[in-house]
Amino acid sequence: MKAIPLTRADVADFIQEHHRHHAPTQGDKYRIGCEVNGVLVGVIQVGRPVNRTLDDGTILEVTRLCTDGMANACSFLYSRAVKVAKELGYSKIITYIMDSETGVSLRASGWYKEADTKGKPWNNGSRRRSTTTPICDKQRWSKELN
Repeated sequence: MKAIPLTRADVADFIQEHHRHHAPTQGDKYRIGCEVNGVLVGVIQVGRPVNRTLDDGTILEVTRLCTDGMANACSFLYSRAVKVAKELGYSKIITYIMDSETGVSLRASGWYKEADTKGKPWNNGSRRRSTTTPICDKQRWSKELN
């Protein structure tokens, strides 16, 4: 496996084609591709934490991880995202997975389960939003970068 740089458009195309339940994100801090024999098999996008209370300037969030099913691609991408975040001087990286997912790739990359979160819609009275993402309980995983 080989890490490669990607444009936002490349990542959006890959996510649109392969992701089970999310659309591409609007923005990110950086993105990494995973290539095997010249074929793109996975992508990861890292940005600011979506939860505003966690967005203190020292934490990053993996906002999308998507593969075509290639074995070990998820662990590879999580590990590369950690390396870049550490080099950039961040103190911590987080991500969320659906409660029905095992987190095996995160565990294999040295992450730990930090919290369980309750699913709720993004829409509220003062801020109307629509979403196509699943509204379900999630797990927050993290890795300290110090």
